[in-house]
Amino acid sequence: MSEDDQAVMVRNLLADLPLAGAEESFSPILERRGLRIERIVSHGHATPADRPYQQAEDEWVMVVAGAARLWLDGTGEVELGRGDHLLIPSGLRHRVT
Repeated sequence: MSEDDQAVMVRNLLADLPLAGAEESFSPILERRGLRIERIVSHGHATPADRPYQQAEDEWVMVVAGAARLWLDGTGEVELGRGDHLLIPSGLRHRVT
């Protein structure tokens, strides 16, 4: 089935949430050339300070429920609450605190 032929299907971001585990849970929602949307479920996980993320693509983050704290290189720590979102430019070192 091509991208254009996919059936219309209603889904819910908050359904079937994984239980707390040792790692964050990543679930793909939509993948297209140049675009990836995924649900990340975290139960208080943090990125080790010596292993920040530094990605080749921009990352847009939105908190649907709960809260998160991120460290951004050159900015420091920012706190995100329900409904907050931000764009992390490609190449910017960052981590979940």
